Amino acid sequence: MQERLQKIIAAAGIASRRHAEELIKGGLVSVNGQTVTELGTKADPEVDHIKVGNKVLKRPDRHVYLLLHKPKGYVTTASDPEGRPTVMDLVRGVNARVYPVGRLDYASEGLLLMTNDGELTQKLTHASSHVAKTYLVKVSGVPTDENLKRLRQGVVLQAVKPKATDRPTARRSAERVRTAPAKIQMFKEGDNPWYEVTIIEGRNRQIRRMFEEIGHHVEKIKRVKYGPLQLDVESGKYRSLSDAEIAKLRAAIRPRRAAS
Repeated sequence: MQERLQKIIAAAGIASRRHAEELIKGGLVSVNGQTVTELGTKADPEVDHIKVGNKVLKRPDRHVYLLLHKPKGYVTTASDPEGRPTVMDLVRGVNARVYPVGRLDYASEGLLLMTNDGELTQKLTHASSHVAKTYLVKVSGVPTDENLKRLRQGVVLQAVKPKATDRPTARRSAERVRTAPAKIQMFKEGDNPWYEVTIIEGRNRQIRRMFEEIGHHVEKIKRVKYGPLQLDVESGKYRSLSDAEIAKLRAAIRPRRAAS
């Protein structure tokens, strides 16, 4: 069955659909030996010979879904130019090439979903998915009730200054934005308390930036829930998702609204 090229590339787990579109426009994709640059181009992955760069595209024989407990001190990428350990080092025993869904920053830990199901990854990471993610967050000092109310209602975040190497899309995403309402409740009282924070977005360093906006430094972050999934493995370990968990994860994705 013929499908749009960017969808085929995303389903193969090579890149997100948006990145796949950039690869196509950049002349890095070919179908049956012919370079393709039109985004509307369709192909049949079962019949056509598709290459992305120098790599022949093959659909995975089976989809793999893993729940990983990412420790602090690992980057959520396939490789790191600084030579730091990556989450790929933690899943070397898996007989499939899997990729992280979204990110947890270097200093954060907790639940990270990894899969070779590119289509599901694209749906989960799309801004409209609204899949809830819950974190335990330790902050420096005790925020006032008024400031916590601000976070619950949504705050305007300062822009993240893009690197010189960032693509134009990254620069546009660095504009000031208002966060969606968050659920915040006390988890553990103290001079540096812990809060349970649930958000439906995944902006760059969002929780750290939210608390910085009200004058409090985040000391620790641990993601304990992702949609219907709960963190239930030791740090650095992983397990496969059950068929029931995969079905619940798909069901948690809010359908996109049709364009008017």
